[in-house]
Amino acid sequence: MDEFGIYAVFGVNGPPQRLLRAEGSCRAAVAVPPSVRQVVLFSSGPWEERICVNAELNDTDRMPITIGKLTPYNKCLSWEQWEEETWTDSVILNVTLEGGSQVKSDWSEPELILAVTEYTPKDTVAPLTARELNGKRKREHLLEEDDGLAQTTKRDGDENVCPNGGVADKTTPVRKGRGQVKGGQKLFSSGGEAAKIKGAGEVQGIVGRTPPQSAVRTKSRQAKTPTQTASLVSPSGRWGQTLCPIDAQTAILIGGQGARMQFCKDPMWKLCTEDVSWVAAETLAEGPTPEARIGHTAIYDPDSRRIFVFGGSKNKKWFNDVHILDTQSWKWSMVEAQGKVPPLAYHSCSMFRGELFVLGGVFPRPNPEPDGCSDSLYIFDPNLSIWYEPIVTGDKPSPRSGHSACVMQERKIYVFGGWDTPVCYNDMFMLDLGLMEFSAVKTSGKAPSPRSWHGSAVLSDTKFLIHGGYNGNNALSDTFIFDTDTNSWTELTLPQLSVPRAGHSMITMETDDRNPNQSPGSSSRTLLVFGGGDNEGTFYSDLTAVAVEELLAAIYRE
Repeated sequence: MDEFGIYAVFGVNGPPQRLLRAEGSCRAAVAVPPSVRQVVLFSSGPWEERICVNAELNDTDRMPITIGKLTPYNKCLSWEQWEEETWTDSVILNVTLEGGSQVKSDWSEPELILAVTEYTPKDTVAPLTARELNGKRKREHLLEEDDGLAQTTKRDGDENVCPNGGVADKTTPVRKGRGQVKGGQKLFSSGGEAAKIKGAGEVQGIVGRTPPQSAVRTKSRQAKTPTQTASLVSPSGRWGQTLCPIDAQTAILIGGQGARMQFCKDPMWKLCTEDVSWVAAETLAEGPTPEARIGHTAIYDPDSRRIFVFGGSKNKKWFNDVHILDTQSWKWSMVEAQGKVPPLAYHSCSMFRGELFVLGGVFPRPNPEPDGCSDSLYIFDPNLSIWYEPIVTGDKPSPRSGHSACVMQERKIYVFGGWDTPVCYNDMFMLDLGLMEFSAVKTSGKAPSPRSWHGSAVLSDTKFLIHGGYNGNNALSDTFIFDTDTNSWTELTLPQLSVPRAGHSMITMETDDRNPNQSPGSSSRTLLVFGGGDNEGTFYSDLTAVAVEELLAAIYRE
């Protein structure tokens, strides 16, 4: 196996089978034998100018069950049936190679390769056609819960619920994809106006029940093939991702989950705010990229210029790993940390004096108990690569997940909301980072209703913003600003932030001031809102921008 090739192993005792070779077709499909419960896909040989290999496990209707990508830095993928709840009989493994000198072929009629002979059913004379495969596989498990996130009401074993996973008795209309942003369009305007950009990847999902066959066929046609992935100009619709600013012009998008609870096959993007352009960034960085996940956190340390990604979950997997992206060398590394921290998802992570403060979140419990929420605080020291639990005093928050945390004035962390099934919270707590003491905050004004999976962002030294979220039944669209000087809430009414959404990303960025009336070199802050879902099957890929000046000025108009 000296020349380049893509190989698959079916089952624990199966021999490697070559699917793609150096000078062959760039696409292949193989029927996974019904008896196989494990599939391993790997590359061998020099990649040269080849970019990546997109891989999908599809059902008989060509709907992706699980997805992955081989790159020159991540040369192996594996799937196991018990990790993918929807994996049953009649599964097809589709692979396509991008880059290199492979012969282009029509994806509608891929090369069909049967698995090794000993795995082929005895009564199989010829490869099954797509029509013959249809109907062989039942679909009752296709839309089952993911990470225990499929129903909004409490059930045994449920702890955290996907905002788009509520029981939807009605099918919402299919939303047409929007056109891509024209080159040169400005995201930030000089007059404090806001711009809203709809991404080309905005899609409509049918979540919460098995769709009728007609809907299945419609979604099958809409499913993104590897060829379509190569032409994406913006991220696909998703929730549960992170958006992390690294400088005044750049933010990094990581992870997320989209329609039909499929993990995004375009998991990493770079946002350039100067011209409102997205750049697919998964293959830009070397090293082992984090496995696909949701409910993780990503935070940037401006001193070391590194992004720290922690935790999250994927199907029945839970993570407590720490991945670091060095934004100077564009290399990923995985930390071999000392100390103990449990696998966590939907926690909060704050940076203070170079350390990561991880609070709350949901963690797996052994069956038959449901997953539980944490009230613990864990700190990660990157210099020593060690986790530890600090001694904290005072009135700390009850166990919760899906909450928010804002670092104010570099000495206090304000924790708001979240939930621990079946209770949703709208309380506020403050952690004094000097005293390591929690206290409940008594607030005035109209407070946000109980919610989780909302967005939060710091606007100034004394003010932060809460927008959207999920209250156990519906996605929310309201917006509030909290003043830490007066401990008061103010509700804002903004047309730019009127779409109900939960599981979205919200950040503020320092941007070059484009107002000619301002002095040269001055800067302003802008609020960015990306993605999320509406709990009725829609996953957003739009990007909304609002000048922080406009938000602060709106306080006095209310």
